[in-house]
Amino acid sequence: MSELITAELVDLDLSATTKDAAARSLAERMVAAHRVTDLEGFLADVAAREAQMPTGLDGGIGIPHCRSEHVSAPTLALGRSGAGIDFGAADGPADLIFLIAAPAGADDDHLTILSGLARRLMDAEFTAALRAGTDPRAVAALIRGEEPPEESQEREQAKTETETEAAGAAASAPFRIVAVTSCPTGIAHTYMAAESLAAAGRAEGVEVTVETQGSAGFKKLDPAVVAAADAVIWAHDVEVREKSRFRGKPLVDVGVKAGINRPAELIAEARRKAERGEIAAVPEPGRAAGSGTGDPDGDGSAADHAHFGVRLRTYLMSGVSYMVPFVAAGGLLIALSFAIGGYEIASAKSVADHFVWGEADSWAALLNQIGSAAFGFLVPVLAGYIAYGMADRPALVPGFVGGAIALTVNAGFLGGLVAGLLAGAVVMAIQRVPVHATLRGIMPVLVIPLIASAVVGFLMFIVVGKPIASLQNALTDWLNGLSGSNAVILGVILGLMMCFDMGGPLNKVAYAFAVGGLADPTDGSLKVMAAVMAAGMVPPLAMALATTVRRRLFTKTERENGRAAWVLGASFITEGAIPFAAADPLRVIPSVMAGGAVTGALSMAFGATLRAPHGGVFVVPLIGEPFLYLLAIAAGTLVATALVLLLKGARGAAPEAAGDAGPADPDSSRVTVTA
Repeated sequence: MSELITAELVDLDLSATTKDAAARSLAERMVAAHRVTDLEGFLADVAAREAQMPTGLDGGIGIPHCRSEHVSAPTLALGRSGAGIDFGAADGPADLIFLIAAPAGADDDHLTILSGLARRLMDAEFTAALRAGTDPRAVAALIRGEEPPEESQEREQAKTETETEAAGAAASAPFRIVAVTSCPTGIAHTYMAAESLAAAGRAEGVEVTVETQGSAGFKKLDPAVVAAADAVIWAHDVEVREKSRFRGKPLVDVGVKAGINRPAELIAEARRKAERGEIAAVPEPGRAAGSGTGDPDGDGSAADHAHFGVRLRTYLMSGVSYMVPFVAAGGLLIALSFAIGGYEIASAKSVADHFVWGEADSWAALLNQIGSAAFGFLVPVLAGYIAYGMADRPALVPGFVGGAIALTVNAGFLGGLVAGLLAGAVVMAIQRVPVHATLRGIMPVLVIPLIASAVVGFLMFIVVGKPIASLQNALTDWLNGLSGSNAVILGVILGLMMCFDMGGPLNKVAYAFAVGGLADPTDGSLKVMAAVMAAGMVPPLAMALATTVRRRLFTKTERENGRAAWVLGASFITEGAIPFAAADPLRVIPSVMAGGAVTGALSMAFGATLRAPHGGVFVVPLIGEPFLYLLAIAAGTLVATALVLLLKGARGAAPEAAGDAGPADPDSSRVTVTA
């Protein structure tokens, strides 16, 4: 990692007490070193990345990082804190903070820095040397890998001795393991688990070869290495790609954190399974058992606990996650077209036949037709990636075909769901049929897509398409006929779902239900979209207001998060309330759910409508009954705020906020997790 860090970018006595202050202190050093051109702009990018997921790692490590247009060259800065700073790690505050900056678009640089650093952080000698260092120049050299010659020789000699011992043990009892590691972001934990497993293998005299499936893609294990392996370890929190390579071998299937924290146990478990001959443990191609999502803590066997309900949720969330970018792009383009040209712009002539450069209506029609084209992919993408989540790439073609047919027969959003599940199930069934070795090469690219598309097409056109279309029409009629108590009850349910897990599965189900109605908008579906967005804005707005009204009930970090929550809430980013819910779930979650239910009910009762799938207060001009809509949001926010303050007030002031004075107590056991 040469030229990434210099002595000027090392602070061995970091005085900051919060992660924001730590980032600012280290970023100022980057500015002074002419690596960052705009301090505030860069810090905003760091904060935006931090809001997505905590960057704290077990072992007292914090790695805030981002790509930014304000970075001129890939850069790494280190701060060492005596008191420790909370970066959201489960085992407590971090004393080694690495701020990583990469230029915008420099994905390779960014990932290279992160993956290389993550691997070295698994070396206890490396982190111990960083904690013991007294000279910034020596610490910077150590991070760059420029060890003094005598230390390098000693390290190389020790490594050689270890490898010799391991080779001797392997010669007497050879055992080979292939492993796959992956995490949701595909960066730090992916590579730390890989390094941890490899190190444990060397210590145990076991040959461990790891495939890291990270954000930069993955290089497949050599088929000969996989064939020669005695067992397989999957340490992952997302679906393992091309699982069929590992068929017929014993499998240990866990979350990625288990690969970091207890690699020796996993290796021992793999050996035991091999000794017992448990070769049927690896799923058939396309099966989702052990996808990692059934083991959220990363500390148990997902394969053992991934029941059908968990797997079904995984399949559906796969489709929704790929559909959301189409929703955002298409929906906001359509919403912008309405703002420019009015709702009647939807019936304008094709801009391919009629476009006048100087007319606003022509530009509005252009935006509307581009957005409509993007929206036309919603159902096929949903179906295709539900199928992909079930049976990997061979299922994409029948999934997309089934989704397109769902649109053809007017089966809509529900038809897409069913088509995706059918396509995945058909492909999984075909993959179980034994075939001659000469046909295996053409199965995924020709035979499976051909047969599965024909079967799914038959089922959608002839068997299930029309009944689903009838159900879709009935649902549409029901939504259009909603009034009075029925509408209010639906608003309450949607509000509770949006606020329960704030970006999690229930939240996404409610959001997907609302967005599905926008593909063929009616008055009822537009009311549902309005209620969903309004309720989703309540949690962050309520926490922002609560931290403003009663500051002493919240820690310093929570008050800082509260300031950001104003913008997040106004923008319909429900995840802005997650730090508060993670720190105090029993008080925060019921409170915001109550507020969301009130807002959802009032929005439906007021008859507010919304044609944009996102945007928060910035799309108010596109909302029907805008003043009543904002009143519903305000009412829910006040209810949630009052309940939070009431419940927290019974507990008393937060440990770091008593009297609203002084810096945070470094000995406080309270942990605030920022997502």
